[in-house]
Amino acid sequence: MTFNSFRQLAAASVIGAALLLGTSVQTSAQKTDQQRQQKQERKQQQQQAQQQPQQNQQKQERKQQQQQAQQQPQQNQQKAERRQQRQQDQAQQAQQQQRQVEQQQQQRQAERSQRQQTQAQQDQVVQQQRQQQKAERHQQNQAEAQRQQQLDQQQRQQSNQDQRLSRQQQSQQSPQWTQQRQRQEQQFQQQRLSQYRQQQQQQIRLDQQRRQLLERERRIAQLRYQQRYLDRVRQDQYRLQNWQYSYAPPQYRYYRGGRYYEANQYGADLLRQAVRNGYEEGVRAGQSDREDRWRNSYQDNFGYQDASYGYNAYNVDLPEYQYYFREGFRRGYEDGFYGRTQYGTYSNGVFSLLGNVLGAILNLQPYR
Repeated sequence: MTFNSFRQLAAASVIGAALLLGTSVQTSAQKTDQQRQQKQERKQQQQQAQQQPQQNQQKQERKQQQQQAQQQPQQNQQKAERRQQRQQDQAQQAQQQQRQVEQQQQQRQAERSQRQQTQAQQDQVVQQQRQQQKAERHQQNQAEAQRQQQLDQQQRQQSNQDQRLSRQQQSQQSPQWTQQRQRQEQQFQQQRLSQYRQQQQQQIRLDQQRRQLLERERRIAQLRYQQRYLDRVRQDQYRLQNWQYSYAPPQYRYYRGGRYYEANQYGADLLRQAVRNGYEEGVRAGQSDREDRWRNSYQDNFGYQDASYGYNAYNVDLPEYQYYFREGFRRGYEDGFYGRTQYGTYSNGVFSLLGNVLGAILNLQPYR
């Protein structure tokens, strides 16, 4: 074989190999394209299979929307009808409530007018009664003042005559008159003791009632004052057992309640002490009520109602002692309640009534 033949054979082999390689490449490319196309088709099928439920659901939703769209006018109409019915019901209720309110207002107005008319009539009647009573009281006061002036004048004249007659009788029949007066004083003394014992019984009942009331009202300071007052009264009662009565002729007179009263030296001293004791106890009672933040009510205090502290049942009747004790108590209560010293003084823990106040209250006049 020649070189040229070999070269031709080699060239033919190369060409054949190239043709075979090109055919193989082309075939491989075709297979690859087919596989790719198949993959795409499968992928499309899978996507279609996945999209199918969504499409069905969308179809159903569109169908429901169409149905709802068809039913919406009917529902809207029903809602509008219900809304209109509710509005009508509310309007009727509002009108009914308004009518009720107007009726109630009219009724209240009528009742108010009736009450005002009735009150006006009552006020007019009360005013007329007050004016009539005021006029009657004015006339009575004038008549009473005239009668009192006449009575005072008569009593002064009678008292002067009695004093002159008494002094004449004393000078003429001094021993006999003295004995008779002593017997009378002894009788009076027995009456005073009996009266004082009754007062002691009243103290017990009054103390129990007042104690319960003060405990309910939680007036602790006033409760302490009442206990202290009772302790001092009991001490007086013990001292009274050893008291010695001494007779003395009248030396003073004083005017109270439209008449004159007589008092010897012991009686005058006891009445002065009554005013002083009352003032001192009144100050403590007023301070207790102020401490309890209670109202001004001196007449409700146990000391004022009892008014027997310092009484010895001799020479002076109990009502006389109580009267002057309360006069001092009232003034002392005002000083204690308001924290002032208008009627007395305070020094070293002791409250003392002013002398001019004591003189104005008692006004003892010695016999001439």
